[in-house]
Amino acid sequence: MSKLVTIDGRKIGAGFSPYVIAEMSANHNGDINKAFRIIDMAKQSGADAIKMQTYTPDTITINCDLPDFQLLDGLWAGRTLYELYQEAYTPWDWHKPLFEHAKKLGITIFSSPFDNTAVDLLEELNSPAYKIASFEAIDLPLIKYVASTGKPMIISTGMADADEIQEAIEAAREGGCKELAILHCVSGYPAPAEDYNLKTVVDMQQRFGLVTGLSDHTLDNTTAIASVALGASIIEKHVTLDCNGGGPDDSFSLEADELKALCDGAKIAWQALGQVDYGRKSSESDNVKFRRSLYFVRDLNAGDVVTEADIRSVRPGFGLAPKYLDQLLGRVIKQSVMRGTAVSWTAFE
Repeated sequence: MSKLVTIDGRKIGAGFSPYVIAEMSANHNGDINKAFRIIDMAKQSGADAIKMQTYTPDTITINCDLPDFQLLDGLWAGRTLYELYQEAYTPWDWHKPLFEHAKKLGITIFSSPFDNTAVDLLEELNSPAYKIASFEAIDLPLIKYVASTGKPMIISTGMADADEIQEAIEAAREGGCKELAILHCVSGYPAPAEDYNLKTVVDMQQRFGLVTGLSDHTLDNTTAIASVALGASIIEKHVTLDCNGGGPDDSFSLEADELKALCDGAKIAWQALGQVDYGRKSSESDNVKFRRSLYFVRDLNAGDVVTEADIRSVRPGFGLAPKYLDQLLGRVIKQSVMRGTAVSWTAFE
């Protein structure tokens, strides 16, 4: 399986700037105009892609108020699963105009399908890729069905242990997926940074040999940008027009200025990684002259023997390197020199 993923012509992997996915989720809050504006914001902020979620309450759960289906704590306490998804879902008839709007703007758009009928809808819209949400990472039949499209896939791994991640990967391979990425994720909303254990990103790369990234549910950008230094090639983050908007996911999502800071910061972090290089950099070239070197600090005449009082290591750097000091002590001056003269081999007999 390739260690390079290409989505909509954009190459994703270790040799490329991190691919930033702006997750709209439910932050349109039931208003298609907000959904359009979120796509606009993602494009303007520099994200590579905007991602949706494709389900209805009936394709993701059942309308039931038995205890198993009730939310008792967290952001969504007091509701049933059906009520939550009834509020949060993106109507299916929105998908085509939203896809068309993103294409017009020049930003990639794709989605997380939650059942086979969602995949069929997204195939009609020629979705360039698919994302498997963490909660569906154990739904191996769904993964195989998505994989059968032949499109690139991204699988989030929140709550999944190493064996379950391997099973998901194998299901994608069996289904026909050739380009697959996995995201380290903590499925808390929000999630504390200390839960992320970013060293896991490195282990996932080594263990599974795939393009690896981060789905970040922390409240700021520090964790996501730090992950780039550990090799994350994809960063996914929830975005919103207003984190105080009152929607299901608004409170742990990035607003426009924060998303722009993430896009810029991730790119800078990746550029800073570079490669192993001990050579002098172009930005240093003008400052070499300010390194230390050996200078005469007293006037000397021809025939004088040099002592420690005559030569010092000082800035600037036009003289011999300080490492030669011991070799010069006790040598005889060939011609008179002034205090403040850079030491050179030609000054000695």
